[in-house]
Amino acid sequence: MDITSYQVEMIKDPFEILVGKRYEFFIDFEVDEEDDIYSVNGLYIRAIYKVQETGNGIVSYDIMEKGTERVLDFDLEEEEEQELAAFCEQNWKNAESN
Repeated sequence: MDITSYQVEMIKDPFEILVGKRYEFFIDFEVDEEDDIYSVNGLYIRAIYKVQETGNGIVSYDIMEKGTERVLDFDLEEEEEQELAAFCEQNWKNAESN
């Protein structure tokens, strides 16, 4: 997975229902044309990342097609999920400075 750009925002919890904080990532990435999920429109991942005392991690993610906003019925491979979690761990603090 080749990440080309991203945006991250802290999700507001006005009723303080959630434990810890949640961050929404929009991660643009490229895949090889021969990959099963390849799209000429391009792809991005919408991921929700949690930060709390008991541990940080991915809550959920969807692979989306740009332009159509269609959710693709594919999961990342285990290695790619670990790469996604590491990327979110390294970058969630960027939402704090916005």
